[in-house]
Amino acid sequence: MYQTAIKALANAEVGHGAIDTPDGRSFLDNPLCGDCVGMEVSVSGGRITAVAHQVRGCLLCRAAASLIGKHAIGMRRDEAALLESRVAEMLEKQTPPPPGWDELSVFAPVHAHPSRYTCVKLPFAALNAAMRAVTNSR
Repeated sequence: MYQTAIKALANAEVGHGAIDTPDGRSFLDNPLCGDCVGMEVSVSGGRITAVAHQVRGCLLCRAAASLIGKHAIGMRRDEAALLESRVAEMLEKQTPPPPGWDELSVFAPVHAHPSRYTCVKLPFAALNAAMRAVTNSR
């Protein structure tokens, strides 16, 4: 399950850190395994202009957060919500990754391990929650 691509994404930590004055933030954890994700976003014109995360978790969780760091700039709130549900479908039903997120295919082996789905989904849920926390004026 922990292939080279997942290890590389986790170690790259794209987007790891903090935003000085985020417009939205969230903190989610998985009490069953101990993964914790803090996600911050800056938004202008309804789109993400900056994203940062702090992850204490397994390679799967860290790799998923790194993908968000690579690809979330420019997303709207509705796109973050859709992405969260598409990641769940991809893991649970083996559907293809959403358009523009082809790298999510590295998580295909996780399908055989339902207990690890939340490890991958948690950063996407945190992104969606951070976007929901942004005031409507943004």
